[in-house]
Amino acid sequence: MKDTYARVNLVRLCRLLGLTRQAYYQHFWQQEVTSIEESLVLSQVASIRSNHRVMGGRKLYEKLYPFFLEHQIKMGRDALFELLAKNNLLVKKRRRRFITTFSNHWLKKWPNLIRQMDVRRVNQLWVSDITYWKIGERYSYISLITDAYSHKIVGYHLAQTLESVETIKALTMALNNLPTQLQATLIHHSDRGVQYCSENYVKLLQDNNIQISMTENGDPLENAIAERINGILKSEYLKHYQVGTLTEAIKVLDTAIKLYNQERPHFSISLLTPEQVHSKEINVEKLWKNYYNKNSKIVNLLQDNKEPVNALQD
Repeated sequence: MKDTYARVNLVRLCRLLGLTRQAYYQHFWQQEVTSIEESLVLSQVASIRSNHRVMGGRKLYEKLYPFFLEHQIKMGRDALFELLAKNNLLVKKRRRRFITTFSNHWLKKWPNLIRQMDVRRVNQLWVSDITYWKIGERYSYISLITDAYSHKIVGYHLAQTLESVETIKALTMALNNLPTQLQATLIHHSDRGVQYCSENYVKLLQDNNIQISMTENGDPLENAIAERINGILKSEYLKHYQVGTLTEAIKVLDTAIKLYNQERPHFSISLLTPEQVHSKEINVEKLWKNYYNKNSKIVNLLQDNKEPVNALQD
């Protein structure tokens, strides 16, 4: 209004609006402070996303919280989301499927030992899977082994074929990082792919007194953690690098897994990093709900010809 009615005295305008001059100036001071704070936050977001290019808003907020305290910035999670949205920085994700598992083979398949299992410690359960990565004009394959409690990737290997000898290299890395003496039983869980059922892979597990568990019906929920790690590694890290050779790809994969293990917080481990939980064996609390058991109960009710309405409402 001051710009519109330039000839009207500021004191008179404030009186007409029921404001004091102090309130008038404070409004613009606050706008300036807010603008400076938002610029600082956006700069910090850009710094974080230089390595974690599609890190979501909630994880960003956790990583920004020490920065807010240091600079005395009062910004809640909703305000951060609004700022990200205003600057087109919210993340959109796409899902794609690519088959890397061949389970129609004659080799022995092992039962699922982890159904309804409650994972309570490091090196209690390892989950394994293979995912693809397009390098140049051809596909390569990443074998991953992840500790189910800490979500740390403990073994990995990149190869240009799906041969079992390549998958064994990821297992060997994981075994080399194990303590000399395990305190309790360790279970290795995977799908029924030919790589995991091969004689050499099974023998290596048995020689190290590791129990073998496999999915039974092809449901992704039977190996949900491994599937999730695949998605994170590719969508949040690998797809943002341009690589042309296997040598370059191996270096990029090393960097991506280091960032994932040491810097990326997880809601499933109290917004800590996998390395923090794995190295210190911290007790963690999941910050998200698991609907798998709930859905299983509904399926059982349907199979028993019972009315599932109450289960759906719980």
